[in-house]
Amino acid sequence: MDLCDCVKTALSELDLNLCKEGEESVLERCFQSRNDEEYLLVLEMHDGFLGILAILRSRKRLDGDPCAIDRLHQSNSEKIRHIDDRRTPRQLKLNASQTELLLLDVRILCCLWTAFRSVSMDKMSVEAESLLQEVKECIEAAQNYRSELQQRLQGLSQARKQVRGSSTHTREVLKRHFQDLQATLSRLLNERLNTLLQEVDAIEQDSINPLDDCQKLIEHGVKMADDLLREGEAAIRCGISDREDKLCSFAKKALHIQLDSLPEVPALVDVPCVSAQLDDSLLCAMQERVTRHGSVSSHPPVQIEELVERAGGVLVRWSKVDEDFYPQEYRLQYRRSSSTHYEDAYVGSECEFMLLHLDPHTDYLFRVCARGEGRTEWSPWSVPQTGYTTLTAHEWSAGVDGYILSSRKNMALRSDSSSSGSASVLYSNAPSYFCGQTLTFKITAAGQMDKRDSLGVCVDKPGNSESLQRDQAVCISTNGAVFVNGKEMTNQLPAVTVGSVITYDMEVVSIIPANNNNPSDAISFKLRVTIGSGNREVVFDWLLDQVVDCLFFGCSFTNPGWKVLVF
Repeated sequence: MDLCDCVKTALSELDLNLCKEGEESVLERCFQSRNDEEYLLVLEMHDGFLGILAILRSRKRLDGDPCAIDRLHQSNSEKIRHIDDRRTPRQLKLNASQTELLLLDVRILCCLWTAFRSVSMDKMSVEAESLLQEVKECIEAAQNYRSELQQRLQGLSQARKQVRGSSTHTREVLKRHFQDLQATLSRLLNERLNTLLQEVDAIEQDSINPLDDCQKLIEHGVKMADDLLREGEAAIRCGISDREDKLCSFAKKALHIQLDSLPEVPALVDVPCVSAQLDDSLLCAMQERVTRHGSVSSHPPVQIEELVERAGGVLVRWSKVDEDFYPQEYRLQYRRSSSTHYEDAYVGSECEFMLLHLDPHTDYLFRVCARGEGRTEWSPWSVPQTGYTTLTAHEWSAGVDGYILSSRKNMALRSDSSSSGSASVLYSNAPSYFCGQTLTFKITAAGQMDKRDSLGVCVDKPGNSESLQRDQAVCISTNGAVFVNGKEMTNQLPAVTVGSVITYDMEVVSIIPANNNNPSDAISFKLRVTIGSGNREVVFDWLLDQVVDCLFFGCSFTNPGWKVLVF
C-alpha cells in the first residue's frame, strides 16, 4: 500500500466522510503538494500519534473551528517537537524501520491535520462568503446612502443658492425702487413748490403794480402841494412892492392845481392778501400709503404645479399657494434655457395653458405670476421650472383634395375647392398618436354640420374612405354622436362649435387570445378610450383584432368652413 492509499484508509477508518467522490482531489492536493522535509513534525514514537487517533476516533469533531486542531496539537506538546528542516533521520538516531514508520505516521497525521483544517476553512469560507455578501450589501447600501445624501446636499445647495440669490435680488429691487420713488417724489414736490411760488409771484406782481402807480400819483401831488406851500409862504413874506404881483401869481397857480381832487386808495379788504392752503391730510395719507407700500413674501402666491409634455409643446398647469391671495388673472412667460429674455405666452383667468410650437429635446424655462382683485400690479414671479418635450408635433397629410394646411401643418381648413365635391378624410401624415398621451382637436372655425362629419383616431388610413365612421376607427361627429368601429353609441357629447376642444385619451387594458383553446387564433387588443368635449366625456373599451402601439388621427367635413387645430 502506498502512502496515499494509507492516508485514505486511515481517514476511512476514522469515518470522517472526507473521501467521498469529488472530494479526493482535495486530500490528494493536500498530501501531494508537500514533501517529507516539510512534514518533519516529529512525534515521540507511536504513542503520540496513537493518542491523537484516539481523540479523533472518539468523534470529538472540530466543526467550524480552525483553531481546534491547534489546541489538539498543543495538548500533546509534551510529545511533539519541531526540528530543523535540515536535519536528517540519521541525526534522530532512528533506524530505517523506525524512520519509515515514523515518517508514515507523521505524513498521515499531517495530512489529517491539513484535511481537518481544510474542512474547517471550508466551513469558515461559507460563513466568510455570507459575511462577504453582507459586507458587499452593506457597502452597496452605504454607496446608495452616500449618493442619496450627496443628491440632497446638491438640493440643499440649490435651495441655499435660491434663498441667497433671491434675497440679494430683492434687496437690490427694493433699494432701486425706493430710490426711484424718493427721487420722483422729491422732484414732484419741488415742481409743485415752484409752481405755487410762481403763482404767489404772479399775484404779488399783479397786485403791487396798481399800488405803485397810485403811490407815484400821490407822491407827485405831495410834491406839488409842497411847492405851492413854499411859494405861498414866500409871497406872504415878500415886501409890499412885490407882494401884489406874487400873490396874483400864486393865486393863478393855485387855480391850476386841483387841491380838492384826491386819488382813491384801495381799502385793505380790496387789496390781495396772499396765503397758501395746504392740506395736512396729504401728509397723513402719504404716511399711510408709504407704510403700506410694498411687501416682502417668502413664497410667490402662485407656483407652477405641473409640466406635461405634449406633441410639439408643453402643457403648463399652475395653482395659487397663498390662501389669502385672490387672483383675478394670470400671466405665463417662457424662454429657452440658453436665452435670457422671457416672452409672454398667456394672460387670462385659466390655470393651465398649452404652449405649442416648441422644439423637441430643448429645455425651456416657465414662470407665472398673478394679479389680485382690484390691483394693478402683478405679483412676484413663481420659481422658474424647466420643461421640455420629446414628442414631435402632430401634422396633417399634405396634398389632400379639399383641405388647406397651415405652414406648420397642424391646422387644417376645409375649403370649397374639392374637385370631387364629396367629403374625404384628412389623415395624419404618420401614426403619431401613442397610448398614454392626450390627443386634442380645437375647432377655430365652424361650417355647416353634417352627420357624416368626423374627428377621431384609426388603425389605418385607406385612401377611399369618406368618413371615420367605419371599422378600425373611433370618432365623434360634429353633432356630438360617438362612433366605435362604425357603430353609433347611445352616449352622446355636446355638438361641436367654434371653440370646442375634443380630447382623446387611450390606455391598454388587455391583450387576450380570441380563443383560449386555440392560442394560434387571432388575439383581441382592448383599449380604454376616453373622449372629452366641453364638460362631458365618454369612456368605453375599443376591441381590435391586432396589437397596435401607434394610431393615425383624422377628420372629415362635408361642408367647407371648418378649421381644426391638432396637438
